[in-house]
Amino acid sequence: MSTFLHLESRIFDLRGGGSFDSVAMDVFRFQYDNNNVYRKFCDALGRTPGIVTVIEDIPFLPIELFKSHRIVSFPGSEKYVFTSSGTTGSIPSRHFVGDLVIYEHSFMEGFRMFYGEPADYCILALLPAYLERQGSSLVYMANVLIEASGHPDGGFYLDELEVLSETLKRLMAKGQQVLLLGVSFALLEFAERFPMALQNTIIMETGGMKGRRREMVRAELHQILCSAFQQEVIHSEYGMTELFSQAYSRGDGLFAAPPWMRLLIRDSNDPLDVIGEGRTGGINIIDLANLYSCSFIATQDLGKLHPGGFFEVLGRFDHSDVRGCNLMVEG
Repeated sequence: MSTFLHLESRIFDLRGGGSFDSVAMDVFRFQYDNNNVYRKFCDALGRTPGIVTVIEDIPFLPIELFKSHRIVSFPGSEKYVFTSSGTTGSIPSRHFVGDLVIYEHSFMEGFRMFYGEPADYCILALLPAYLERQGSSLVYMANVLIEASGHPDGGFYLDELEVLSETLKRLMAKGQQVLLLGVSFALLEFAERFPMALQNTIIMETGGMKGRRREMVRAELHQILCSAFQQEVIHSEYGMTELFSQAYSRGDGLFAAPPWMRLLIRDSNDPLDVIGEGRTGGINIIDLANLYSCSFIATQDLGKLHPGGFFEVLGRFDHSDVRGCNLMVEG
C-alpha cells in the first residue's frame, strides 16, 4: 500500500510541474507487476518493462476488455464497481474500484482547474439514463459536485423538465451562476420543450444518445442547443466509466485534460503505431488516476491532437472491437 500512496502523491503533484513521462513509466512498471490482465496483454505484445523506454511504446489495453475481465492493480476485493450504460443488449463495461478517494480527488481537482470551486455554482444535473440504473460513475461525480456546491436548488432531474425550467428562471432572476450538466439526448428534449434565453448559465453536455435519439456530430448538437438557449457556446465533458479523470471543452470543440491525463493518437490501421498532431486516428488515453485499474487504455473513439495538448473527438469506430483484443491471453 505504501507504493500506492507514493505513486498517488506523485500523480497529483504533476499539477505543480514534474515529469509526466517519468511518473507514467513508473505507473506502467507498477501495473505490469500488479495487474494480471494487463501483464498478460503486455507479454503477448512483447512489450515489457525491460523493453519499453518511452510512453509511446507502452501497450494500451483495448477498452473492450473492461467488459469481459476484472482489471485491477490492487490486492483483495473491490469496494465499488462502476458500470457503463451502453445500449439495450450490449455488455456493460465494469470498473472495479479499490478506493473511491482517488476518484474523488481526480474529478474534484480537475473541475477546480477548469471551472473553479463548485461552491461558485448552483449545479443542476439532467442525467436520466444514468439515474435509472446503479453504478454510474457520472452520477457519482455529479452528486459529489452538487454536495460540494451546497446550493439549496442544486440537484438531479429525471423527467421533471418543467420543474427544471422554473428553477432556471428563478436562479436567473437572482443572478445565480449555474452549471447545467446533461446527457445529450436529455438536453435536446429540454431544448425542444422549454427553449429560453439562459443567463449566467454554463451548459455542459456529457455526450451520448444511448439509443434515445439519432446520433449527430457534436457541432450539430451544439448548434441546436445554442439556438434554443441563446448561448454563444456549449461546454463539453469527456469521460467514461473506465477512466477516473475527465477532459473539458469550453465550446471551441477542443478538449483540455488535467496534468495527470494525456492523449495519444494511434494509427487506425496499426494500433501499435502512435502518430503526431493533425492526423485522425484512435484515441489512446493515459489516465494516471487509474492507478488501481489500468492507466493505459485504447478507446474506440476517433480523434486528433492539436498544438498545446488540446484534442478533438471526431466520432467512433464503426461497430468493431479495437484491434489487439485477439492478443489477449485468456485466464
